[in-house]
Amino acid sequence: MLYFIIAMEQTITITPKWQIHIPLKIREELGLTKPMTAKIRVEREKMVITPVKSSLLAFAGKFKDQIQKKKIDLDKIRDKIDYSQL
Repeated sequence: MLYFIIAMEQTITITPKWQIHIPLKIREELGLTKPMTAKIRVEREKMVITPVKSSLLAFAGKFKDQIQKKKIDLDKIRDKIDYSQL
């Protein structure tokens, strides 16, 4: 049985600070929806970048709607400080 790999290819620019931009079509093909970490390696004179899914980063911002934010009047901030432990 023969298998053919159809690779999506696009030309990118490497900036003077050695940064690259991953084009939208490539991000969509990989299912990348938000910034993340990646591993990079050289393989047969090619640069291979592999997304790394971090279990810790997966929770980033997930519970932000459940946090109750209390507004503190900065003019009365000294009233909120517990001075008994100082």
